[in-house]
Amino acid sequence: MSSPGRRRIDEIGDESRRRILDAAEQLFAERGFDRTSFVDISERSGISRGSIPWHFKNKDGLILAVVGRAIDRAMGPEHYETVPRLAEVLDEYANWLRSGNSALMFMILTEAMSSTGAVHTQYQEFLARRRKGVEVWLRTQRPEGVDPAFATERERAFAVAVSGAVSGIHLQALIDPDGVDLDTALQALASVFDKHVADVWAQPAPEQQRKAGKSGGSRRGKSR
Repeated sequence: MSSPGRRRIDEIGDESRRRILDAAEQLFAERGFDRTSFVDISERSGISRGSIPWHFKNKDGLILAVVGRAIDRAMGPEHYETVPRLAEVLDEYANWLRSGNSALMFMILTEAMSSTGAVHTQYQEFLARRRKGVEVWLRTQRPEGVDPAFATERERAFAVAVSGAVSGIHLQALIDPDGVDLDTALQALASVFDKHVADVWAQPAPEQQRKAGKSGGSRRGKSR
């Protein structure tokens, strides 16, 4: 707790705000939003409880500030323009996960899924930013002569797949750290995509062939 002699002016500066955010981020990652109080944050940060609402108004404001800062730490899409291989993208992403309280991202996800408010919107922006980064990287790899409209559609789908796979690996590493090596798993994922990246822009089978394949499969199933 802050000492009785601490002046209020000492608790409303940038350093105090950072300490409150650091403490809140740690506690949210450890306990979740609902089980963390201003008293807990005050004890962890060394800043008086009364100074927390001065900075953030209320708990919702504090949550939004924590989420916003966590999202800002993620690599922006512009960073991906200079990375030659997805393996390097995911290696840097793993460094980002290790640099903070990465469990917080799943606490945020839980909160985002249970509401349509500001946290939900911020998490949408985080996911969109991550997908956009993969799309930017893919554009640097795109072969000449591919129809841009077709390429953009496939790149978006690829980015969704990569983002989903990364989240799954991250979650498994958090829940079973002894059974899942985050770096090795991310590199295995990257090696598969790097090896088959040209398939992103491969033309799909014509619509007629796809329909024929489906109907043929149905007939074969019925004949058994």
